[in-house]
Order: sequence, then structure tokens, then C-alpha cells
Amino acid sequence: MAENRVADRTADAAVGATGVLLAAFLVFYLGHWGSEEERRFLTNLVHIPIALTYTLLGLSIVLRGRQTAGMSRAWGFITAAFFCRLIAQISWFIEDSILREARFPAFADHWFIAFVPFMFVGLLMMPADRRSRIDRIKLTLDALIVAVGTFIVLWYLLLGPLVVNDGVPLYQSVYSAALPVGDLLLVLALAMLLMRRSGVVDQALTMLVAAVTLFVIADIAYGYIQMHSGFSGGRWPDLFWLGGGYLLVLAAHRTYRLNYNPPDPAKRRATVNWLPYGAIALAYGVLGYMAREQGIYPLGGMILGAILLTALVITRQMYVLRENHDLAVTDPLTGLANRTRINDRVADLTAAPVRPGRLSAVLLIDLDRFKPINDTYGHEAGDAVLQAAGVALRSVIRGGDTAGRLGGDEFAVILRDLPDVVAAERVAQRLVEALRTPVVLGDLVLSVEASIGVAVLGPDSSEVDGDHLLRQADLAMYAAKRSGRSRYQLYTPDLDAGTRDARLRQAIADDELVLHYQPAVSLHGRPEILGVEALVRWNHPERGLLMPGAFIELAEETGAVVPLGQWVLREACRQVAEWRSTVAGAEQVMLSVNLSPLQVKQADLVDVVTGILADTGFAADHLVLEITESVVLEPDEATIARLQALRDMGIQLAVDDFGTGYSALSYLQQLPVTILKIDRSYIRDVVDDQRAWRIADAIVRLGLAFDLHVVAEGIETAEQARTLAEMGCGIGQGYHFHRPMPPSQAAEALSVTTTARR
Repeated sequence: MAENRVADRTADAAVGATGVLLAAFLVFYLGHWGSEEERRFLTNLVHIPIALTYTLLGLSIVLRGRQTAGMSRAWGFITAAFFCRLIAQISWFIEDSILREARFPAFADHWFIAFVPFMFVGLLMMPADRRSRIDRIKLTLDALIVAVGTFIVLWYLLLGPLVVNDGVPLYQSVYSAALPVGDLLLVLALAMLLMRRSGVVDQALTMLVAAVTLFVIADIAYGYIQMHSGFSGGRWPDLFWLGGGYLLVLAAHRTYRLNYNPPDPAKRRATVNWLPYGAIALAYGVLGYMAREQGIYPLGGMILGAILLTALVITRQMYVLRENHDLAVTDPLTGLANRTRINDRVADLTAAPVRPGRLSAVLLIDLDRFKPINDTYGHEAGDAVLQAAGVALRSVIRGGDTAGRLGGDEFAVILRDLPDVVAAERVAQRLVEALRTPVVLGDLVLSVEASIGVAVLGPDSSEVDGDHLLRQADLAMYAAKRSGRSRYQLYTPDLDAGTRDARLRQAIADDELVLHYQPAVSLHGRPEILGVEALVRWNHPERGLLMPGAFIELAEETGAVVPLGQWVLREACRQVAEWRSTVAGAEQVMLSVNLSPLQVKQADLVDVVTGILADTGFAADHLVLEITESVVLEPDEATIARLQALRDMGIQLAVDDFGTGYSALSYLQQLPVTILKIDRSYIRDVVDDQRAWRIADAIVRLGLAFDLHVVAEGIETAEQARTLAEMGCGIGQGYHFHRPMPPSQAAEALSVTTTARR
């Protein structure tokens, strides 16, 4: 590690020193200091340390092994090209500045030409996106267009004059042609490389491409000058070569310091590559320049007409490409952006830094009650609702924001450059209100509402990508649905199931859970306490005492309900066993504990219950385990066997909240249940509503017919208790008798009941 740090600092120092050297030379050269000979000498000399620096950096990239195998192989060829250029620069300095030999081709020219094939192969071997066969064909054609456009320029400036010049020796003509042909190959390689990369091109590649581009420009100028008047060092093409050389230094240094990350094919986006069009414009610019040398008839007018015709065709194609692109990212029904564009915009949003004091937001919108409309009135009505929703979204958002349809009845809105979170909430509330507007379709008036989740991206949002931001908005949207729909919900970390699950499991370990107990009393005679039901609460250190509705659903979704249920059973058994030994007359009190469907499905349920009873010393025949109707509805053989094993131990089984689901009566006979608990929804109106009375009476009779004890939940008045007692219901539970209470108050209530019984 220490050696690597030393090497890194050495590389940084070399790059800095090279930059200072180049800057000092530019001041000298552009300030027209020194004689022509001095300028020539220093120009040729400065090339050498720059070439040496990028050659050593390239060698370090290959030998250090930080890059992928493909990147290392590519840089192996590029480094070989660097070495050829280093030899060429040293040779040129000796020949031009020391020996003063003015021959062509010079010894250095051989090495300048050798630079081309190595660089060509290295550029082509640079890693790029994976493409389909059709994409590869299109990119090859685009690259050839660029090469042909460049060829036209080279033909006009260099190759054409060489072909018609009979007075030049063959070997000089070959070498003169080799340089522009090599440059043509480099242009082809650059075009292939750039168009194979989609999205943002990394800085090292950008600098590498810019360097080779400067070399090509300087080479063309060199060939032109050499052909007409002879070239010597210190002329303006040297500035392009020097600039390109320093860009090679920067490209090699950045690659040396950073690891290459292969592009993610899933995040590749289709883009219009303008390189072919630029090449065509360049080629026709040369043709237009040539047309001025021709008579208007016949070639001049034909060339100008061909230029105009091609320009019109290209313009039309650009509009077609734009139209095709818009169709590809637009939802055809609503005219809003589709999922592809929304994903791209969200990715752009998270990739760009957020200005201090500003923030952005993503809103996910789901239409409530859309499915019944679509199923009842048909797709025409559903389409009308979706189109109206699109109009409503456009009416609320600003011009620079984006609204889109993700599919079905789900929409998204992207808000940029907001001053604060309140601004995002205001937009969300306006969207909630706008989407409440009824949709008129013929004689139908269709009404929908929307649940909206809001995720905010601020300057302090670190390591948040597009998928993560959309997931946050999705979590907030479903939280809005659970909270009653037709509203918005701002994302907070508490909404993340993973975070909340970990927090809930930690709460179990940290003893933040507490039990309250609600007594169940006899409805015949004196309302003495026959048993207590254990009800869990979360004593949250920040949010206070939380009711089960705040965390039980999450526990069921994540599986945390299993350890939670085991803790409840163990703590309740321990507590009531203590009361049975310390509170006089509490020996016969029954304990009811709820079992979640997930607990019932656990293969080790019987072993867990047996172990808890053994550890706490609680009697099995005084324990009631309550199961939900979902267990009753579709019990499998293993579930029935587990419940029967519990029943054989003496444990009683109760069906909780009976009447809220779809219980099959045959299963009540098949399962070993002993208690039926009537849901509070049937108790509320039992006194004043004849229909509610008949339903409650039917459930009581049903329970008695199956030889079950019937318990009525949610009794709040004396009239309700009397009415249920008259029906034959023997046990009641509710606020009329006792609210859920902490253990100390429950023990006091048991003591009072025992005293009254005496």
C-alpha cells in the first residue's frame, strides 16, 4: 500500500510538472520570444518529456493491474503506440534540431506512422456497451460515413494532389499517403468507439479522443505544409501535437488512478449520434468550396444542387428520428411520458447534483377505484378516466416538470428545482384535489380519487439512485392507501419495510414491547372476570405507546410476527402465572393469546408452545390460543394436526373476529376449536337495529350448535350486554366492563373481582 501511495504521488507530480512545462512553453511561444532557431529547438525538445510521461503512465496502467482484462489489453496497444511516438519525438529532435537534416521521409516519420496501427487496435479494443447485431451494423455504417467524410477532406488537401503529382518519387508519395491514410483509420476507430458508447462518456476516454483528434488535425496540416514548402519544427501544427500530447498524459493519468467500471446494459439509453451528420456536413462543405472553382455549368450547379438535396434529406430524417424518439417515450393514450422516459428523467435527476437550498421530488400516483370502473363500464370508460387524469396532471405541474403514465392506472410526476418540501406537498395536495374531479362519459359520471407517494431528493441525499427514489415514492404511495386513500404521503425512513422490520426486531430484543390485558367477564349474574386477553403494545422511545395497528401488519409482511408472537405468549404466560400465585382467587383465570396465521403454519409451533409452558409453569388447560378466520377457511392437514396436538394438551382454541371473513361451516366442525368470538362490528347496533340483532343471534346460535363457548367483543353499553345475555352468549369483553390495562391495573382488577365474589 505504501508503495502504491508513493507511485500515485509520483504520477501526480509528473502530470503537474508536465502541465507547468507546457504552460511555460506556451507563454514563450505565443509571446514570440527568442529567435526562430531557439523556438524551433525548444518546440522539438518539449515534445520529449511529454511523450515520456504518457508512455510511462501507459506502462503503469498495464503493469499495475487495476483495470479489467479488456481495458488492460487495450491500453497495452495504446502504450505501444505511445512508445512509437516517444521514439519518433526523440528522433525528430535529433534530426531537425541537432543534425539539421531536411530529408523526407525522415527516420522519425517511420515511427510516427508506426504509432497509427497500435493506436487503431487499442481504440477498437476499448470496452464498450454490448449491442445487438442490428445495432452493430448501424454503428458500422455510421462510422464508415464519418470515415468517408474525412476521406473527402483528405483527398482534397493531400491524397488528390499526390495522385496527380508526377514529379514526386514513389517512396515519398507512399510515405506522404501513409500519414493521411493512417489518420483516416484513426478517425474510423474514434467514430466506432464513440458510437459504441452510450450515455455519459468517461473523462479519460473524452481526453483520449480529443488528443487523437488534435493529432489528426496537426498531421493533415503537416502533410499539406510538407507537400508545398517543406516542414520544420516550431510551426503552428506543433501546438496541436503538444496539446494532444498533454491530453494523452491526462487520459493516461486518469485511467491510472481510477478503476474502470463496465457500462450497465440495463441503463443504456438510445441516443441520436450526430457524428455521421457532422461528417456529411464537413464533406459537403469541401464540395461547396470546390464548386466555386468550377463553372456554374455543368459541375458547379450540380454540386450545389446535390448539397441542397442531401441537406433536405438529412433534415427530413432528423425530424423522422425525433418523431420516432417521441413515439418511443410517449404514452399513446394520455400523451404523457411513458415509463421509459420517466425512468430516464429520474436517473438524470439523481445523477445531477442538487443546488444548495433547492430540492427535487418524485411523485407516484395510483388511481383509487379505477378497476371497478374499468370492469363495470368497460375499457372505453377506463380510457376516458385515464385521459382525464392526464389532463389533470398537466393542469397542475409547471412547464419544466414531467408527468408520465407508468402503466395501468399508475402515474408519475417529476418536480425540479423546488424551494422546500412544503412546495412538493402543495403540488401533491393540488393533484389529489384535481384528480377528484368527476369524469362525464355520456350518461355516466365517473369518480376516482388518487393516493400519492412523495419522495424528495435534496442536497443531503447521498447514494440515492433512480430506482431507490422510485421505490421510496412507491412505499409512500402504499402508505397513503393504507391511511384511507385520496391523500398524499411524504416518504420517511419509517415507511421502509426493511428499516422498520429491523427496528421492530430490535425493539423485541430491547424489551420495548409491553402487554396490556383486557378482561373477559361473565354476562350472566355478577360480571366476574373469567379470563384476560393479552394485547401487545410498542413503547417506542420516540413515538410513544403504539397500538398494534402501527406495526402488526408490517410484522406479518416481514415474518417478524413469529418472534413477536413467541415473546407475547411467553410474557403473558409468565405474568398470569405470577398472578395465579400472588393474587388470591386468580387461580382459575383463563389467558387468551392471539396466534398469527404465520405462526400457525410454523412446523415447530407445538414444540414452541410446549417449551414456553414448561419454562413459565403455566397450566395448558388455562390457555386459549386465538386464530383468525383465514386459518379456518383453508386449513391443510398439517395445520389441523398441529391444532389438534395443542387441543390434546388441554389448550383451548378460539376463532377470533368471527364473521369478518368467509368461514366455511364445515371447517368449524373439522377444526378442534372450542370458542367462537363475535366480531365487534356485529355488536355495535345489536340493540337498535333488528337486522344486526338477527345476525348476532344467528352467530350465537351457530356457536351453541357446534358446542362452542361464545364470546362477544366490543360491548360498550349495558343494553348490549343484556341483549347478548338474553341470546345465550355467556362471555363478554369490551369498554363497558374493562379497557385494556397495564399489568398492575389488571392485577388490581382481578383482586377486586375476587373480593367481590367472596
